[in-house]
Amino acid sequence: MKPPPGCVLLLVYVDDIIITGTDSSLITSLQLQLKDSFHMKDHDTLTYFLGLKVHRDSSGVFLNQHKYTQDLISLAGLQDSSSVDTSLELNVKYRREKGDLLPDPTIFRQLVGSLNYLTITRPNISFAVQQVSQFMQAPRHLHLVAVRRIIRYFRGTSNRGLFFPSGSNIYLNAFSDSDWTGCSDTRRSVTGWCRFLGESLISWKSKKQDPVSKSSTEAEYRAMSTACSEIVWLRGLLAEIGFPQPNSTPLHADNTSVIQIATNSVYHERTKHIEVDCHYIREAVDKGVITLPHMSSDLQIADVFTK
Repeated sequence: MKPPPGCVLLLVYVDDIIITGTDSSLITSLQLQLKDSFHMKDHDTLTYFLGLKVHRDSSGVFLNQHKYTQDLISLAGLQDSSSVDTSLELNVKYRREKGDLLPDPTIFRQLVGSLNYLTITRPNISFAVQQVSQFMQAPRHLHLVAVRRIIRYFRGTSNRGLFFPSGSNIYLNAFSDSDWTGCSDTRRSVTGWCRFLGESLISWKSKKQDPVSKSSTEAEYRAMSTACSEIVWLRGLLAEIGFPQPNSTPLHADNTSVIQIATNSVYHERTKHIEVDCHYIREAVDKGVITLPHMSSDLQIADVFTK
């Protein structure tokens, strides 16, 4: 996706800047103005930015964090460790008060913070990182073991990342899912959603829900509501930069009860406690902002963000 003609986008982080646009003369003019005010060095084509390696060719753009990952492996002292096939042990529930407290939580917090930054190009670890992030205040030995396993998962896969193909269309496509009462300590559920712009994955989330849901339908509805909010925001952003969405954005869900409630104007007693979410999603459907196609659980992409 390119910005509209005559538009220049500027991304600034402290003293690192990315300038992109379709008008090369406008970019040059902006660079000269900045150089008049600041001491700057132009690295020409973008190849590295804040730990992100950028590979560009005719097929598209590929981002990874290879060096950052290798540095994290070294920080954890796992250079000579074996790799694992999954980021978390299967069927293991991590508890807040199980095991002995770490005498010094500093390394745990450093590693989890670094893992959070790695989710920029490795969305497949989002759920695992969300799980260990719950224990930042009082981490225990078992929690550190889980963190070290996530890092071992990167052994041999540090070159993986995100690919944004050239020529992809600019239509939003979304997926929403949740588990139900997955947290052993609080019985709160986890929301998972992701957004594609054409074939490119552009945003995702794995987050524990605030209230406890009394049913899987309620948990799914809360996940759908937050996903819908993100869609509304993204559609507005795309419109502002010259890419309005001409059609409704499909929000794929695998819970038929949720879809029926969202498209049924009759409320039942069991939906009163989530009535605000119901109204919000139904309004989005009525206005043509979203559609709610059903998707089989086996094909639900957002499932990876909930378990």
